[in-house]
Amino acid sequence: MRLVSWNVNGLRACMKKGFLESCEALGADVYCLQETKIQEGQVELELPGYHMYWNYADKKGYSGTAILTRMEPLNVTYGFGDDLHRHEGRVITAEYEDFYLVCCYTPNAKRGLERIDYRMIWEDDFRLYLCELDKVKPVVLCGDLNVAHEEIDLKNPGPNRGNAGFSDQERGKMTELLEAGFIDSFRELYPDKTGAYSWWSYRFNARANNAGWRIDYFIVSRRLMDRVREAAIHPEVAGSDHCPVELVLELGEA
Repeated sequence: MRLVSWNVNGLRACMKKGFLESCEALGADVYCLQETKIQEGQVELELPGYHMYWNYADKKGYSGTAILTRMEPLNVTYGFGDDLHRHEGRVITAEYEDFYLVCCYTPNAKRGLERIDYRMIWEDDFRLYLCELDKVKPVVLCGDLNVAHEEIDLKNPGPNRGNAGFSDQERGKMTELLEAGFIDSFRELYPDKTGAYSWWSYRFNARANNAGWRIDYFIVSRRLMDRVREAAIHPEVAGSDHCPVELVLELGEA
């Protein structure tokens, strides 16, 4: 099963930059999208053979997630936890026979860490949600998690220390998630790989210079890792300031 996660930074804009062609080239069974920035009815997406599920933010042109899947889930839920977390369209959970798939767009702590307090609440509540799912069946979490976990995960760690996405607080919460029984699939397979990034600023010719951050992930329950056949990043795919990331799972094994 081939899964792709992509922060499209506005689906309507991305569709004008080859989104459908990119999907055809990637050939995934499931696409998890973040930052769709749309409301219901604003996009007519023709992807034959895929079931489509959307979670819209209350605020127009903001946030939003989607799951496009060939295999119809057993169940789909939108959001999680308290009402506090249910207004920005940030989470969709699709239940399959062998696992839960959680598509997530984690809140940005913002410049000056002005939203860090909410981010910490989100992190704790979301980790609890994932752990509760994991008690039932394994979890695949994917999306823009808005944190570069270790120094290897961004080009310039020194100058960015303490900034949104590379603060000690956010990095610490990622560590807590992994210690709760989850694995960063890409880093597990490629522990020493440098220059592997999924987001680049639009400024300073960052993408051309590969001055990026790895903030898009496939995180899997520890007991699912032996079914992971590949984890990949696709910087060659344009259309957004993020590129798609990929996970290949072999299902149906003992």
